Amino acid sequence: MEAICDDMDGEHQSLDELVASLDEQTWSLPTPAAGWSIRDQISHLWFFDQRAAMALRDADEFAADTEQLIADGGTAASVLPGRSVTGAQMLAHWRADRAALLSLARTVDPSARIPWYGPAMGARSFITARLMETWAHGQDVADALSATRVSTGRLRHVAHIGVRARPFSYLINGRAMPEVPVHVALTAPDGSLWEWDGPAANSVRGSAIDFCLVVTQRRHLGDTALQIAGDAAIEWMGIAQAFAGEPGNGRQPGQFRR
Repeated sequence: MEAICDDMDGEHQSLDELVASLDEQTWSLPTPAAGWSIRDQISHLWFFDQRAAMALRDADEFAADTEQLIADGGTAASVLPGRSVTGAQMLAHWRADRAALLSLARTVDPSARIPWYGPAMGARSFITARLMETWAHGQDVADALSATRVSTGRLRHVAHIGVRARPFSYLINGRAMPEVPVHVALTAPDGSLWEWDGPAANSVRGSAIDFCLVVTQRRHLGDTALQIAGDAAIEWMGIAQAFAGEPGNGRQPGQFRR
């Protein structure tokens, strides 16, 4: 738990550096997520970091809050808190609440099951999912600011969720997943190789950053250099989704072509 919480803190700090000096006008810049500004992206993270702390602290309180969230419009409600304060105020609130989340997470039994929006998760996986969300929404912020982020070993967490979410990608799209393994071999930022479920005839190969951008739907598959072999791998990468919730629209081809 200490290690994943340290990495989560690192991801928080990386995104914080992008937004720390924004003026009020820049907070309203649109991001590639239709209808969402930079302010909305951070508000979303702030909102669900609060809910994550609640889930760790009190399962009954979280269940009641979930019912209210659904009544209020689901994920869309997460942008409203940030729209009611200045960018600087929101940033201060997010900093405090994300610190509270990590402080609490460091005390949790790693084997504990934590309730969330869907099946409960193990504590380590729960915080890993928050890291993935922070990285993904941070990419939207970076794109809005035309900023290039330095990739780190923290990408392994995002890639791991992306690989393990293969069954969910089929489930949420109403498809039957073929009983065929897909080997994933990714080049890490430091040049080492990260591998899952191989070797197999169906495979996904390329850079970790390209894979993470695809499974979080921050890049269209055609705008990456991923090498995909086999029908099962091709089908999966066309619908890959590392995050919970309904299938996203992703990005249009050519939007971020290298």
